[in-house]
Amino acid sequence: MAVTAKDFRRIALSFPESEERAHMDHPDFRVGNKIFATLGYPDDGWGMVRLSPKDQMQFVEGESKAFVPVKGTWGRQGATIVRLSAVSKAALQRALTAAWKNRAPKRLVQQFGSMAD
Repeated sequence: MAVTAKDFRRIALSFPESEERAHMDHPDFRVGNKIFATLGYPDDGWGMVRLSPKDQMQFVEGESKAFVPVKGTWGRQGATIVRLSAVSKAALQRALTAAWKNRAPKRLVQQFGSMAD
C-alpha cells in the first residue's frame, strides 16, 4: 500500500527530539539540528532519508523500486530518495529509524534503544 506524505511526516516526527523545519523550500526533519529526512524531493511523490552508505546499499538492493541513491556526492554519502508510491509503511519505518539513528546524538540513540526494548 502506498505511503502518503502525511504518513512520512507522522513517522519522522515520532522519534525523540525530532522536529520539522524547512530547507530549500522542502519540509525537513531534524534531530539535534541535523537533517535526517526531507519530503518533496525531487518532487511531491518522494522523500529523502540520510542513511549510512551500508544501510543505503541494503535498502536499495532489497527494495529497488522504493529506494534510489541520490546522484553525486550526497548519494555516495548515503542520501537516498524514497518513492512514496512504492514503499511500504514497514520499510519506511525501518529507513527513517536508520536515518534518525545515523544523525541523532549518541545519548538519544541509546535512550531510543532502551525504549524499543
